Amino acid sequence: MAELTKKDRVMRQFTREPVDYLPSQITFADRTRDVEISQALGLGDVGELDDYLENHILFIYTKDDLPLHYRNDIGKMRGLEEEGFAYVDVEGRTVYDRWGMGTMIGEAGFFTNYGLFEGSAEKNARAAGFLPEKLQKLWELPLEEAVAAYEHPDPLTEGNDAIYAQYKDGVPGGLCAIPGGDFGIFERAYALMGFQNFMTEIALNPKMTYALMEKITDYRIRLAKVKADLGYKLVHHGDDLATQCSGFFSPTMFEEVILPHLKRLFAEYKKYGQYIMMHSCGKIEAYLPKLIDIGLDAWEPVQPCNDLAFIKREYGGDLVFMGGIDTQRLPFMKPDEVREMATETIRILGKGGGYIIAPAQEIMNDVPLENIVAILKTVVELRDKVA
Repeated sequence: MAELTKKDRVMRQFTREPVDYLPSQITFADRTRDVEISQALGLGDVGELDDYLENHILFIYTKDDLPLHYRNDIGKMRGLEEEGFAYVDVEGRTVYDRWGMGTMIGEAGFFTNYGLFEGSAEKNARAAGFLPEKLQKLWELPLEEAVAAYEHPDPLTEGNDAIYAQYKDGVPGGLCAIPGGDFGIFERAYALMGFQNFMTEIALNPKMTYALMEKITDYRIRLAKVKADLGYKLVHHGDDLATQCSGFFSPTMFEEVILPHLKRLFAEYKKYGQYIMMHSCGKIEAYLPKLIDIGLDAWEPVQPCNDLAFIKREYGGDLVFMGGIDTQRLPFMKPDEVREMATETIRILGKGGGYIIAPAQEIMNDVPLENIVAILKTVVELRDKVA
C-alpha cells in the first residue's frame, strides 16, 4: 500500500478504500495535563505526545465562529474585536459575536449567556457597545416583528473565511482540514432566543422559529460555495438534536420544522460533490434514516447512549462514524474496564472501516491519569488491527 497521509486515511473512510490503520482523533478539555500524561506514557517530552496521539483532523472556523471555540483566549478575542468580529466584555464574562449572541468566558464548554431576542435589558445594554444599530433596535420590537426584521451577518465579510483560504492546499503534517459548522441552524436559533423561549415558540409559533432558522440557513448556504471554490471535499455541520434519552423533537416536528433547513443546506453541499459530517450529541438514532436520506455521510460524536452495534449494522454502509468511546464513565472506571470498553467500541464501529476512532466527547479534567493512559494505549494498539 502506498504511504498514506492523515487526510488520505480520513477520506478513505468515506470511499471505503483500505488503509494501513484507522484514523483517530483524541482531544482533551485541558492541555495543561500534557506533561503528566507524557510522563505516564514514558515519552521523552511533551512534544512527543501529539506524535503519539497522531490526531488526523483539524477543524477550521470562520471568524464569526471563533468566539464559540476560543472565548477563553482573551488575546485572540481582542484581535477579533479589532477586526470587528467580536466584542469582549471581561467584567461581564462574555464574548459577543456579530450574530447578536454572547458566549460565556471561563467555561470548559460552550455556554451561551446572551441572545438578542431574550429580552434582558441589562445584557442588551452591554451588547449595545458592539452590535450594529440595526440589531440594537430589534429588542424594542415585539418578538415576531424582531425576528422578521433580523439580518444575519455577512458571511463574505473580508477576512471571515481567512483560515479556509490558508489551508486550502493542505495542512502541515498532512492533517485533514474540515471547515467546521458548530451552532449551525437549530443551535444558533435557540441561542439567539434563549433555549426555553425557543422550545416554547417552536410549539406555539413554529412559523416564527422556522423563519429565524431560514435566515441562519441562508448564511450557511452562502458559505458553502466558498468552501467548494477553495476545494474542500469534506464539510462539517453541527446541531445537537437530542438528550441522552431521546431526540428533542417528535418525528413529526423534526420533519416539519428542523429537517427542511438541513435538507436545503445539505443539498447545497451535494451540489458541489462534498461529503457532509454532522455533529450531534445525544440519542439521535430515530433521526438517522431521514438525515441519511438528505445526504448525511458522517456522524460525530456517536455517544454510547445510542446502540452502537445496531447503528453500525443498520447504517454502517451509509455513514462514517466518529466517536463512540464512552467518556462519561471514564472518571469512575478502573483501567482494565477502560481498556475493555474502548476495545469493544473500536471493534464494533471499526469493523469493515468507515470509522474514525475517537472518544464520544473531549476527555475532561476529572478523568484519572491511569484511565487516560489506558484509553490512549488501547487506541494505538488496536487501530491497525481493525482497519
